[in-house]
Amino acid sequence: MWPIVGLAFGTVLGLAGAFGGFAAFALVLVLGVVGFIAGRAMEGEIDLAEIFTRRSA
Repeated sequence: MWPIVGLAFGTVLGLAGAFGGFAAFALVLVLGVVGFIAGRAMEGEIDLAEIFTRRSA
């Protein structure tokens, strides 16, 4: 499944870069990464609280 997701994401990035320029490419890339992290967090594969909480030394 992941190769197909990667192919789709690459295609979207390519189209954004071709028709929208670098700003559209960067926006799609950033939003894709945010969506990927949110999906991993919802599946329980990563713990965002562990990443964003400060620990006192």
